[in-house]
Amino acid sequence: MAIDQVADLRARSDDQLAEQLTELKREQFNLRFQAATNQLEAPSRVREVRRTIARIKTLQQERTRSTAQA
Repeated sequence: MAIDQVADLRARSDDQLAEQLTELKREQFNLRFQAATNQLEAPSRVREVRRTIARIKTLQQERTRSTAQA
């Protein structure tokens, strides 16, 4: 599953990645709020969102480094 997700993320443009990162951070905030108030329906989603955020940040860093070296 993660390999398909990484391939999908690599196919996106920098702007699309930044937009998705913003959406995921907003979702992460909402999930933390739900967890604090004991209203969280899908606890596994917290982990999934956190890891997707990390994947996007890693990909952005790779792209930044490759353009800096070129």
